[in-house]
Amino acid sequence: MQTINTSGRRKNAIARVYMTQGTGKVTINKRDLTEYFPLPTLQYKVKQPFMLTETLDQFDIKANLDGGGITGQAEALRLAISKALIELNEELKPTLKAEGLTTRDPRMVERKKFGQKKARKKFQFSKR
Repeated sequence: MQTINTSGRRKNAIARVYMTQGTGKVTINKRDLTEYFPLPTLQYKVKQPFMLTETLDQFDIKANLDGGGITGQAEALRLAISKALIELNEELKPTLKAEGLTTRDPRMVERKKFGQKKARKKFQFSKR
């Protein structure tokens, strides 16, 4: 099996994933998964596509993460891994799609407007 290269995005986070046949080792920015994502919920998010497709210890992942916060990065990585699994085996797509792991979350931070404090918040108005 050759290397499968995919990418995933969430908010401002971008994940580039290189998946090869292996023993289930996940390396993110040259660091181990548990070192990069110390929270168990984030580790679960990253492993979720493998758990759903029952391919937990079959592939090695090398990922480059950039931008955003740790939650956005974990979800971007999850999307990239899902895309790589689908590219490898098209029959896994219905399983991943049912859990919503194949669609990119389009929600982004709304920009700040001029003459206002934030995107929606205004400066205090005084009538008199």
